[in-house]
Amino acid sequence: MKLSACIEWLFADASADFADRIRLAKAAGLDAVEFWFWSNKDLDAIEAAFKETGMTLSGFVAEPMIALTDPANHAAFLAGLATSVRTAQRLGAKVLIAQAGDDLPGRTREEQHKALVDCLRAAADVLEGSGVRLGVEPLNTLIDHKGYYLSSTREALNIVDEVGRPEIGIVYDLYHSHVMGERIEDVLQQRVSRVIHAHVADHPGRNDPGLGEIDLGERLAWLYANGYTGAVGLEYQPEGSTAEALDRVRSALSVPA
Repeated sequence: MKLSACIEWLFADASADFADRIRLAKAAGLDAVEFWFWSNKDLDAIEAAFKETGMTLSGFVAEPMIALTDPANHAAFLAGLATSVRTAQRLGAKVLIAQAGDDLPGRTREEQHKALVDCLRAAADVLEGSGVRLGVEPLNTLIDHKGYYLSSTREALNIVDEVGRPEIGIVYDLYHSHVMGERIEDVLQQRVSRVIHAHVADHPGRNDPGLGEIDLGERLAWLYANGYTGAVGLEYQPEGSTAEALDRVRSALSVPA
């Protein structure tokens, strides 16, 4: 199991510098890192840190992060996606992450569903041949992302299937799915191949795995047993020192220390 530290949160206790967080992740024995936005970071320093450490970049957010549920945003998103793809290629990332956007007032669910399909189908044309894939991410609407359109993993998978392109998949966040009351074996049954990246955090609190109620080790075992081959993004808010808690986190995820 390849673990990828989301350095927006992990190792923030030890350094404010993202390049340093890459070095800290390497020292902690992790395999890769990921972050959210790329446009607000020193890419030269980050690129140098990757070359220095041999660490890899799992992925980051495709910018601009705007509502894809609104067709008026599609042209701007697709133009930004092309730039994000070039950045991913520069840094060696294979996954970009897209958020669907808010559930828009005055628009039906059907209209917004179609807007997402249309946008992601056009995004596949931008991505074709690049070696980079785009994952749309369902998020929970009960705690962290009230008003977000795409809270259902099943609907996200249905959208991906309607798009019907290998460049497009989903990011499956076990924390968000749990908050929405989903069972992994129900929502991903026969469709694990559409998952291009995974995230974990525990609940309640969205904190370190092992501090809450989610059986993350069992769920990840099911995910890999059913064909998942990607990394697991550690996207949680550490309660204390990132480095000191990693043995416990690995144990909770059933990863050898």
